[in-house]
Amino acid sequence: MKENNTTNSINIKDIKDPHFLRELNYHQLEELSTKIKKEIIDATSKNGGHLSSNLGVTELTMSLHRNFDFMKDKLLFDVGHQCYTHKILTGRDISKIRTKDGVSGFIKFNESPYDIFESGHSSTSLSAALAFAMDRDNKKENYDVVALIGDASIANGVAFEALNNIPHSKHKVIIVLNDNEMAISQPVGGMSNFFRLFQTSRGYAKFKKGFMKALSFVKPLYNLASRFKNFVKRHLIATNLFDSLGFIYIGVVDGHDFKALDKAFKKAKKTNASVIIHVRTKKGYGYPLAENDKTGTWHGVEPFNIETGEPLNPHLNEISWSKLYSEFVKERLASDEKFYLICPGTLVGSCLSDLIKMYPMRVIDTGISEEHAIVLAANLAKLGYHVCVSIYSTFMQRGFDQIAHDVARVHAPVVFLVDRSGLVGSDGETHQGTFDSSFLFATPNTNVYMASNKNEAYQIFDKAFKNNEPTFIRYPRAYIDKNPIDKKYQLKEFNLIKSGDKKVALVSVGPLTSKLLEFLISTDITIINPILLKPMAKSLVNELLNYQNIVIYTPYETSNGFAANLIQELINNHFKGAIYTKAIPLKFFSHASIDEQLNDCELLPAQVAKFAQDISHRSH
Repeated sequence: MKENNTTNSINIKDIKDPHFLRELNYHQLEELSTKIKKEIIDATSKNGGHLSSNLGVTELTMSLHRNFDFMKDKLLFDVGHQCYTHKILTGRDISKIRTKDGVSGFIKFNESPYDIFESGHSSTSLSAALAFAMDRDNKKENYDVVALIGDASIANGVAFEALNNIPHSKHKVIIVLNDNEMAISQPVGGMSNFFRLFQTSRGYAKFKKGFMKALSFVKPLYNLASRFKNFVKRHLIATNLFDSLGFIYIGVVDGHDFKALDKAFKKAKKTNASVIIHVRTKKGYGYPLAENDKTGTWHGVEPFNIETGEPLNPHLNEISWSKLYSEFVKERLASDEKFYLICPGTLVGSCLSDLIKMYPMRVIDTGISEEHAIVLAANLAKLGYHVCVSIYSTFMQRGFDQIAHDVARVHAPVVFLVDRSGLVGSDGETHQGTFDSSFLFATPNTNVYMASNKNEAYQIFDKAFKNNEPTFIRYPRAYIDKNPIDKKYQLKEFNLIKSGDKKVALVSVGPLTSKLLEFLISTDITIINPILLKPMAKSLVNELLNYQNIVIYTPYETSNGFAANLIQELINNHFKGAIYTKAIPLKFFSHASIDEQLNDCELLPAQVAKFAQDISHRSH
């Protein structure tokens, strides 16, 4: 695709590969970046997705494709959702991104030969990049391996382990550090302050170069200045961490300046050792609402009006489960001075971001550091504090060792709010929250709850801090009504939602129980809603022993969790009837809406109701 004077005639949909970028001048590149940003804004306004992070790396991604040939070279996105510009440049239509019929919102092996590394969680790209570099050198091939990682992701322990190992390995890797001074929201921790110091070191380097050049014609004066410079550097200038580790450091580079990026990438390609290119970008660059966002609201968006920024589906009479539990947390922060909330980087998504401003000493955002967050929580709890960890199910996977070793083993009474449990829809395989229950059922000393309504949720949260055991409260990515909470509601181990004959008992876990009831209200099928999932309630098992058929409906987890353990308890108690399981299959799910995913699993309430009715008819 050739353009002489303008990019106005470039149709985004006609782009097949990125090679044409090398033929464009800087003005043409700027014009094209504006068109790409418009395409990204338009697509996310219709389908939702990761907006500000993609706008922030548009120029950077274009420059990477301009300076490298990623059909031969290797490009690894540390966080796979920063790939929208990459997808456009490699010939993919993003107009239906994240929908069942469109491309994924993440890097996907099966979409393009340009997608050579998949990740939905952060901080793994550096280890993967070393593997590619080792393979290249083992085969005596010649190409560059480039990892694009953010300033928040590089602070994670996994990335640090790779940083420690890469220079020692002698296999060259080019690391592009995208420093936008934001994670999902504001950056946290010492690393964010460390990166800000690079502006000082950059100024020092420019001053040194000019000063020494000016004195070079008088050798004695030059030598004296050189010794003084080295003294100052040793005693007053902090050592660059990356230099100390053995990397060649290039930076700080303006990540929206094509000329500066060209220069940095050309320099990096000429080096023989591993390189870190420190690039400074602005998240949301090119869309004022996202660009001026300091809270992370525009990091991941639902469909919205481009002009006003208002959501297209505002859920006026509903609130999210995340918001509901955030209100419980807010109440406890106000009433309990020994209460701590710890969250590894997802305060915004879990509707908790306002609380860190209100209680900055007791609301702790650890950033992308799930393992650290859980160990911190465990030991605060053992020291007598009342500790709650808010974490997405998909990210809690990263802390399973800490849950087993540092929480459950020592009976640390931490309360976990496991947000986005179950199928989560359009984020695809990496973000589904379907596996935590299986792990928790296999871990001693853990209590697991799931409410089906707001009254249960309130009581579960209150009870969790009285258990004096590790307690996990699971809830979905979904909305519920705004009706007032009955705080006098009596919490039970399970609820008999509807009583029928003894032919079929349908055990339904979680909020979809109310929808299920709508389809079975006039039938003889019994509906039971368990609230305490682990330990298994003996009262629930005893109740079920009276039925001919049992259908276990767990649409928020695989069958390896609650369903498998209920079946085992029924067998242990000599149940003689038939047992059927309707649970999420043990697999990874591609991007689609939650209802589409449930439909594919035959787990929509209407489908399960029909399944139970068919069993009931056969039992007559």
